[in-house]
Amino acid sequence: MAAADPGGRGGRGGRMGNGPTTISTAVAQQGDIGIYVNALGNVIPINTVSVNSRVQGQIMKINYQEGQFVNAGDPLIEIDPGPNQAALTQAEGQLERDSALLEDARLDLQRYQAAFASNAIPEQQFDTQLATVHQDEGTVKLDQGQLDNAKLQLAYCYINAPISGRVGLRLVDQGNMVQANSTNLVIITQLQPISVIFDVAEDYLPQIQAQLRKGKKLTVDVFDRDLENKLATGTLETLDNQINPATGTFQMRAIFTNDDESLFPNQFVNARLLVNTLHEVTLLPNTVIQRNADSAFVYAVSPPLAADPAAISTDTNQPPAAQTVSMQMITVGTTDGNVSQVDGIDPGTIVAADNFDKLADGQKVIVRYAADSTNAPAGARKHKHKQSSPAPQ
Repeated sequence: MAAADPGGRGGRGGRMGNGPTTISTAVAQQGDIGIYVNALGNVIPINTVSVNSRVQGQIMKINYQEGQFVNAGDPLIEIDPGPNQAALTQAEGQLERDSALLEDARLDLQRYQAAFASNAIPEQQFDTQLATVHQDEGTVKLDQGQLDNAKLQLAYCYINAPISGRVGLRLVDQGNMVQANSTNLVIITQLQPISVIFDVAEDYLPQIQAQLRKGKKLTVDVFDRDLENKLATGTLETLDNQINPATGTFQMRAIFTNDDESLFPNQFVNARLLVNTLHEVTLLPNTVIQRNADSAFVYAVSPPLAADPAAISTDTNQPPAAQTVSMQMITVGTTDGNVSQVDGIDPGTIVAADNFDKLADGQKVIVRYAADSTNAPAGARKHKHKQSSPAPQ
């Protein structure tokens, strides 16, 4: 319902000649507000692996699709195992041959030991056989090492995913020859969980450290480039171990589960770190706070409006009673979005929410009616329900 116009002299901007000014109102609320640190950040994977070949050979098979999510241990690429399989067979044969020689040398040593005990052979002959046994034992150990290495080289022909993550675009094709430790075959990036690294001014370091020393898990929200959409919520993981003297900032890492994959590696984001929460403080919409050269202030409405809408007359033919606004100095503290924490007024105080250019200390005002069934002034309804946003105009 439109606002009443006493005497039919309503003018533009809510002004009625020299009479009262029509205004909307808001109510100071009591509630909680967070203390945030805003920063610019980048999405950084916790793990990124460039997979290389550790053996030389021809790529026989590629077991993944570009952009596929793989788990640790999943097969990725197969390199021709033929040469390494042959080397393995050769090492096995060499080990078997030298093991047989060692076994024969040990049998001869047992015979020489019995003969030496009965003075049938000289001591030198016994010692020479003992040295031959030790020599054969070393040969067998060398063969075992070569066999293990051949098995390892054969295993390197079958490349598996070292971590869970998403593979990138294919860098080599099936049939190509690769050299050992010289070619990136595929890059795997871990997406879940993922981290955001952001820079914070060194002035905030004492506040953040104080909360961490208490064992608190600090919450970090990340938003898109335009600060319009919240992408994810995570927790602060750690701080860097030094301040960058060139910028006066230090880096922090936050961890996000990224279940919906809303965060993508190297993405630019805006980070908001919740350092602390103020409880049971007085809150006002930012739009009602005015400033002059000296301080911030609001226009408080007095006498207060009726808290009960039923007590307000619904007779629209009767002009509403005028009230008075007075300048009340306030101190603005923490701001979060469209709301600020203030000192200097009490919760429940009704303040002007518009037409500030027509207001002055002691100005008569009439609170604009709101379009609903009760016809209650906006300030009265807001005070009753304890909402801080101004009434619709």
